[in-house]
Amino acid sequence: MSKPDRVLSLLGIVARGRNLVSGEFAVEKAVKERKAFLVIVAHEASDNTKKKFRNMCEFYEVPIAEYGTKDSLGHAIGKEERSSIGITDQGLSNGILKLIENGK
Repeated sequence: MSKPDRVLSLLGIVARGRNLVSGEFAVEKAVKERKAFLVIVAHEASDNTKKKFRNMCEFYEVPIAEYGTKDSLGHAIGKEERSSIGITDQGLSNGILKLIENGK
């Protein structure tokens, strides 16, 4: 299994375990309530969306990663296209972040 597939597979597991929020408003709320431990933004998300999440995550000290496409992120969690995902479990978010960083 390749690294991108492992990240997307883990996102599916995280979603089934209800440790994930998706969509701009839900992710923003989770970050501001300090419930998100990692934010993933799709490569093809708009520059405004990327900037908004970068600034917000920097302010709230939440790691952020750019990964996958809107379609692949949505498909991995069993939903429509998603440009942003927030992971609300610290252990899982650390593991996924390591996989993403090692893949680069």
